[in-house]
Amino acid sequence: MARYKGSVCRLCRRERMKLFLKGDRCFKEKCAIERRGYPPGQHGQRRSRRKLGYPVQLREKQKVKRIYGVLERQFRGYFREAERRKGITGENLLVMLERRLDNVVFSLGFASSRAQARQLVRHGHIRVDDRKTTIASYQVQQDQAISVREKSRKNEFIRASVESARGRGIPSWLELDVENFGGRVLALPTREDIKLPVEEQLIVELYSR
Repeated sequence: MARYKGSVCRLCRRERMKLFLKGDRCFKEKCAIERRGYPPGQHGQRRSRRKLGYPVQLREKQKVKRIYGVLERQFRGYFREAERRKGITGENLLVMLERRLDNVVFSLGFASSRAQARQLVRHGHIRVDDRKTTIASYQVQQDQAISVREKSRKNEFIRASVESARGRGIPSWLELDVENFGGRVLALPTREDIKLPVEEQLIVELYSR
């Protein structure tokens, strides 16, 4: 499957905000946004934000895609499903993205970034209700248990991520069991649980053009 292989710090600079794509580095002074908080490229420092219309809608869509690590075709699929479901389309879209297994693994602190969480899932390190699940886009359900397989609990990257996650905080809809490298989905997330600085209505307007 195609993946972006360039510098992820450039993506944060392009959106002029931290997308937390590089794990612990995002919380340190070495973060690209801290050092160069302007878009990349020759004319990055002279670029001004356009405040209306298509450019703003496009940037909002790109920002959400980059945060969750999904490509255009997959993102469009989520949007079509969000339209079919009852409720507000934009909120449905964010909730589905938030329920992705790789995002839950990241939110519980088993990985330092969503990209690392996606890799853990694909390599079989994560179990859902004690069954190996290797699909990063798997939609978690209420009361499901998410855990790291026993053989992987000694992995130094996973242990370091769990330690740093204590300071990062765990979403209220999830419960973390640090001692057993596990967690539980207490409830499905709502828009209020998603703290990302996202204006999802702009994405709806973009796809409705």
